[in-house]
Amino acid sequence: MKINTIIAVFLSLVSVNCFGNESVKQQVNAAKRIIALAPHIVENLYAIGAGDLIVGTTEHADYPEQANSIPRIGNYAKLNIEQVLAVDPDLIIAWKSNPSDDLVRLQKLGLNIVYSQPETLESVAQELRYFGELTGNQALGEQKAKEFLQQLTNIADHYKDKAAISVFYELWPRPLTTVAKNAWPQQQLSVCRASNPFFDSETDYPQINVENVVLKAPQIIIQPSSYGVSSPDKVNWQQWPAIPAVKNNAFLHPDADQLHRMTLRSLDELSLLCQQIDQFRQ
Repeated sequence: MKINTIIAVFLSLVSVNCFGNESVKQQVNAAKRIIALAPHIVENLYAIGAGDLIVGTTEHADYPEQANSIPRIGNYAKLNIEQVLAVDPDLIIAWKSNPSDDLVRLQKLGLNIVYSQPETLESVAQELRYFGELTGNQALGEQKAKEFLQQLTNIADHYKDKAAISVFYELWPRPLTTVAKNAWPQQQLSVCRASNPFFDSETDYPQINVENVVLKAPQIIIQPSSYGVSSPDKVNWQQWPAIPAVKNNAFLHPDADQLHRMTLRSLDELSLLCQQIDQFRQ
């Protein structure tokens, strides 16, 4: 996932709160033609048995395999309004990172729009339930929500008493960007009992310089890879052998496609990341 997409969660949109808005739920509860404007929305719809209702999506919605055949009607920066209207959706499920001007225009044209807003790990379960309500798949939505919460609890319980270990998370190399506070990857690090030296930064996705990392001396450096390809711009930390992570070759490269998406699959990758962190803790 591009850094533009991740950081864009902080952009302010004119939106309808999709959770707890009964009037919207009643209008779209029997949705049969859905546009899903983010990869994680597509995944979660498939997870609750509603993938065949999707008639349009954005770039990078590539899981499950069937999602690759869904028509693309835009990306995180721009939607093709004409294509949106052509597929005649009765519901658009948008995300905070979607182009606000385009969404406002679509609302003015009378299209039903609700928003996916999973801001915590636990709220993925809330989203699965909500999608179940929107599509008439409440039973499977509830089942998947319970499975998600149980798996998350199991992972957290396994590592809750582990000793903390210092980790630097290289979210993006240029500009060098990490995570802090309420950022999605930061919540995952907390589950693994990984200590982030930049946790108290002013923003959730602070931009820093290499010297900051050298001074913090992390024991592990995490460099997520996207779409199975390691970033050619990633920092070559071998230039700073004094960093404990470099000295001990403690580098981890989780699958960003799974870890950064707010879906059921994120917990599988999180479990693996926690295991890998624990190996260096040993």
